[in-house]
Amino acid sequence: MTGWLASVANAAEISLILPTAPDILDLKDPAAGALGAWDAGDIAAAVRDLAANQQRPRLSATIGDHPMRPDAVLPAARRIAATGVDFVKIGFAPDGAPDRCIDALAPLAAEGARLIAVLFADLWPGDPCCLPIDRLAAAGFRGAMLDTSGKRHGLRHHWNDAQLGAFVSCAKAHHLLTGLAGSLRVSDIPALSALAPDYLGFRGALCGGERTAGIDPQAVTRVAACMAKLPIATPPPPRSLPVRS
Repeated sequence: MTGWLASVANAAEISLILPTAPDILDLKDPAAGALGAWDAGDIAAAVRDLAANQQRPRLSATIGDHPMRPDAVLPAARRIAATGVDFVKIGFAPDGAPDRCIDALAPLAAEGARLIAVLFADLWPGDPCCLPIDRLAAAGFRGAMLDTSGKRHGLRHHWNDAQLGAFVSCAKAHHLLTGLAGSLRVSDIPALSALAPDYLGFRGALCGGERTAGIDPQAVTRVAACMAKLPIATPPPPRSLPVRS
């Protein structure tokens, strides 16, 4: 069954989202970029505030938008991991040194941090074989999510459903959690859930369309209701990726 991730821009939005029971509550500042980060102190406070709630969703948090350099990515990831969130989301673009960043993050994963790679569909070629999925798995990452860095067009504008399905299949073959996000609409839910990702991620759809606007409770209810009606999908056969040198 495909779960769903809800991104919240601040602590005040958490109470608006919790009643609809998302599977993952994602702490992200949409006004600060594709993966804009909350202040680490505010993330830690949210973790503490929700710790007593036995029915709370798992928490993820983004590290912010950083160049693909280990000296930029690793300290930011360590800072967010130290807050106690369940998942640390790290964006990867093909420019710079993404492979070096992945390798530099392996010790953090070995220490127990659950790292989620966010790969931007509008920056990477529309072929899962071009993605560093094998390297992410070898470095101990917990999951991989396909998202968009620009929000003018949705995920399905950049990759078609066959390509998205191949991404899900390949990531699962490497035992990674899988997620699809990027200006998703309610109308995208049936087709994308049929690809059997572990999660679909939402922000703009929870705000009535504009991701930097506040949470719209009615929009949240529409997303939650559509996700609750999903049938259990049968995933496609897994397909392994060739090892990248």
